[in-house]
Amino acid sequence: MDFLIAQQLIVSLGLGMLIGLQRERSGSTIGGIRTFPLITLFGTVSGQLAQTHGGFILAAGFLALAALTFIPNLPKLKAGTISGMTTEVAMLLLYALGAFLVTGPMYLVVATGGAVALLLHWKASLHRFATAIGESDMQAIMRFVLITMVILPVLPNQSYGPYAVLNPFEIWLMVVLIVGISLCGYVAYKLFGTRGGVMLAGILGGMISSTATTVSSSRRAPATSEGRALASVVIMIASTIALLRVLVEIGLAAGRSFPAMAPPLGIMLAAMSLIAAAAYLINRKPASAMPDQGNPAELKTALIFAVIYAVIKLAVAAAKTHFGNNGLYTIAAVSGLADMDAITLSTARLVDTQSLDPATGWRIILIASMSNLAFKATAVAVLGGAKLFGRVALLFGASLIAGGVLLWLWP
Repeated sequence: MDFLIAQQLIVSLGLGMLIGLQRERSGSTIGGIRTFPLITLFGTVSGQLAQTHGGFILAAGFLALAALTFIPNLPKLKAGTISGMTTEVAMLLLYALGAFLVTGPMYLVVATGGAVALLLHWKASLHRFATAIGESDMQAIMRFVLITMVILPVLPNQSYGPYAVLNPFEIWLMVVLIVGISLCGYVAYKLFGTRGGVMLAGILGGMISSTATTVSSSRRAPATSEGRALASVVIMIASTIALLRVLVEIGLAAGRSFPAMAPPLGIMLAAMSLIAAAAYLINRKPASAMPDQGNPAELKTALIFAVIYAVIKLAVAAAKTHFGNNGLYTIAAVSGLADMDAITLSTARLVDTQSLDPATGWRIILIASMSNLAFKATAVAVLGGAKLFGRVALLFGASLIAGGVLLWLWP
């Protein structure tokens, strides 16, 4: 028992010092590297005393801290000169976290404390993001709220239709997953601005949509050898990140089956990473304009993905029933031309429910990925011209060879 209390006090002290250090470096005049550790320790000690003497101790401590924090600001509030109360609110939260250490899971307290430190440290970036988003971006964010918090909870969680594979809740949950991943990339794109290095352009493009990045880069590639080289690198990096995105989707949608499906796909990712790294080192430049990116949190886009996902899931179930694995591979090759996310998630869910073995599952996803590379190479040929296509074909061709070797040799 004494060890547990000591552990709680040490963690409380560490969290307080972390937040206090950040506030000290930011020039806060209210609290710094000494004040915040005292506040978290105050919360932890109050929580320990409350277990024996009652919860009023916690309430009294919170009210006392609130009074010490906000009363000095009353003159500024009346004069209208107060600019913000971030530090004051952080003090109250740190007190609550210190108290929560006594009864709650320690990892949640540590994670929350770390999140608070990052939130305070990223002040400039967050303000820059808030300034960068326009009215259309704000509307799209509200649509994401609609997708996740309004539509998803009311959908029935049961299967319908042929082969009993169309579950409205699960289909829309996959929509939320994909839109959320893409939105994270879009937020990063807004934070870093419209200009950045070639590698950053490819990484963010892969997080949002590698196909859209391929199309945009092909259209905007300068008619010079150097410009085409940089565009090909951006396209290759985005396609590599798209495969990393596939692995993340498998981990989220089929966590139990991830260890069985990930190794060959991980080797494919490593091979594509080496190809992308070689292309980057040969052609890297200090800066390059990022391809334009559209906001992925559009309701129309979500509905289209839901339809594609449902159709592919139904097609996979039908092909498995009537044609066996050969039918599944055909579906993978066709669906990969249009969308990697839908075939990845539908296959991962089938593997996770033991309706499909993992060996077949990763092969389906790899074939779809290779098909998607072929589709993007075609888009480059149409939109970017023969010279850009030649560069991209060399990079994609090496990737396709690596995928073919995996399909042939992996047991």
